[in-house]
Amino acid sequence: MNITIASTSNQGERATNQDQIGEVVGNRSACFVVCDGIAGLPGGEIAAKLARDTILQTFDGEKHLDAQNIRQHISDATSAIRQQQQQSEQYSKMGTTLVSLFIDRDYQLAYWAHAGDSRLYLFRRGYLYATTRDHSLVQQMADAGYQTNGINNNLLYFALGVSEERDATYGDVLQLEDGDVFLLCTDGFWHNFTQDELEQSLHMVNSPGEWLSLMQQAWDKSGNGTSADNYSAIAVWIGSPQETTLLHSLTDAERFLSQN
Repeated sequence: MNITIASTSNQGERATNQDQIGEVVGNRSACFVVCDGIAGLPGGEIAAKLARDTILQTFDGEKHLDAQNIRQHISDATSAIRQQQQQSEQYSKMGTTLVSLFIDRDYQLAYWAHAGDSRLYLFRRGYLYATTRDHSLVQQMADAGYQTNGINNNLLYFALGVSEERDATYGDVLQLEDGDVFLLCTDGFWHNFTQDELEQSLHMVNSPGEWLSLMQQAWDKSGNGTSADNYSAIAVWIGSPQETTLLHSLTDAERFLSQN
């Protein structure tokens, strides 16, 4: 099963880039990780790097996947953060968001795990099929039917290293289809696009690299090319995009076609 990827990670207007991304693509399986260190407390970038490195260093792309192994990868990442917290009072409250995608190339299966408000989107036949649910106050209130206007959308109730009372959220095992497209990204990235815009931009390109470039160009044209936050993403295409890339509506794609 062919896998094509593209990625981007940008500092924005922050003094440092606390986002950490990476991947391992083996002959039998693949792993993709995006982490965003929690701002406001020391060590966010350390927590993000520990989580990413722990998962990628222990992942074996020459073996098949199983759900228990995935949970162990996330547990190991949490343990690495906890160990560093205990060794340094300065970093005792550091934490990181996480979104991770695991693919079994032989059996064509996908699994994912996430913590915090870094997201995974799945587009099937060019349209949004599934997405993670943020571990945030805004998401909790929206799910309960409350208005969220004026609520700080950066308030998280869970991230790796932040809470010992719960685990990451794990997706169900998914049978992949030819042309499936995944997007893993931090909040600095997804805040800039509606889900409709993500779909429409996908209809206009032929590769994951073109997709990320098109979104960056649209962002630049709108005058928001420099973000106040770090922003990072990994785009993962399974097999051939086929009709995924067909442009369905010029009107809906106006943001991406505008020359101004």
